[in-house]
Amino acid sequence: MRLILKPDGKAVALEAARIVADTISTILDVAIGLPTGRTPVGMYDELVRLHREARLDFSRVRIFTLDEYIGIPQNDPRSFYSYMWTRLLGRANVTPENIHLHSSTATQASCSQYEADIRAAGGIELLVAGVGRNGHIAFNEPGSPLDSRTRLVDLAQSTLEGMRDEFGDQEQPKQAVTIGIGTILEARRVLLLVAGESKKAALSGLIHGPIQACNPVSALRTHSNLTVIADPAAVDTA
Repeated sequence: MRLILKPDGKAVALEAARIVADTISTILDVAIGLPTGRTPVGMYDELVRLHREARLDFSRVRIFTLDEYIGIPQNDPRSFYSYMWTRLLGRANVTPENIHLHSSTATQASCSQYEADIRAAGGIELLVAGVGRNGHIAFNEPGSPLDSRTRLVDLAQSTLEGMRDEFGDQEQPKQAVTIGIGTILEARRVLLLVAGESKKAALSGLIHGPIQACNPVSALRTHSNLTVIADPAAVDTA
């Protein structure tokens, strides 16, 4: 594991963008797994800037997203579909047939097809992820099998509580579709972005604690090429 400490969340995002851009520039037809959430917003803004000002070419990049809410329509601004089109896909020269987004109406059959699509792309070269305050990675909630594959999942109560600012209690999605921990671990490189004090316990568990299903992110410690970019607020210095 390589830990890169940056002064704040903005610097975390900029370093992540640099790594993603270097990967796109050096590997032809690269497949990349990309996250949603607050932490990567600056990463996408920087990637778009590099596309426009430095001619970073997305035309042969194959993009796979990590997860999606079940039951939230694509045109809802809270959907991850809308997030990705607003933040990146609608702002760069991404080829439509190279875009692989989870559906809010996903079935187990479509989950199996998603795994097949990843294999057909030659596997994911670089997977970028964040971590939830309860240790979830993508939507692999505490208790998820460490060898899990793309599937439908129930969202944990702790995750639902964190969604209340965005969703009213009566309209919160209760399920999601997510790639599995086993799927994540098959990526050739994993880049984990961690910013904010609320992520301190999860990151500490990854670095110091045992590998266990109650802290799903801890499974990343078994990966042979893991880079963690964190800000001081997320790092337990005790």
